[in-house]
Amino acid sequence: MATTADFRNGLCIEFNNDLYIISEFQHVKPGKGPAFVRTKLKNLKTGRVIDNTFTAGVNVVTARVEKRAFQFIFKDDFGYNFMNTETFEQINLPEEMVPCSDLLKEGQNVDILIHAEEETPLSVEIPMYVELKVTYTEPGVKGDTANNPLKPATVETGASIKVPLFIENDELIRVNTQTYEYDSRVKEK
Repeated sequence: MATTADFRNGLCIEFNNDLYIISEFQHVKPGKGPAFVRTKLKNLKTGRVIDNTFTAGVNVVTARVEKRAFQFIFKDDFGYNFMNTETFEQINLPEEMVPCSDLLKEGQNVDILIHAEEETPLSVEIPMYVELKVTYTEPGVKGDTANNPLKPATVETGASIKVPLFIENDELIRVNTQTYEYDSRVKEK
């Protein structure tokens, strides 16, 4: 059990018979009336974010969750297969649980949130940036540099990303997984 004084970003709580992670919170003490805590809660099963207000000092049930390192192995008809990097145990997750699945490539490291009491996977967190090779893009038109123009490019995972005109086929680029935007070129090692 915890109270609203224990709230912090990333705390997992049981609310309305579901598991939620606190993504934002704000303690408010109005001039009149009791204090309260305004929160944004993210549902771990659906990914939906809701607003909720708790009265200050109210008890909430916390859930124990662990973030474990996994590696994406392959995708098949049953879903996405991941391997625990410590125990080498494999799990299969449905596509709904894997955000930005079209940016995942084999061998990619991810973190999976596991409900510690039930040992069930709750959500997959892929890194904020991934490095992908451009497999196809049209050549850029010389001289067309007004207004920072972008062109579509297909990366090795099959996703379509808008890239600057100077990017060519077989170049390694860095992509932001939250906005699906080009970030930078990557020098090959």
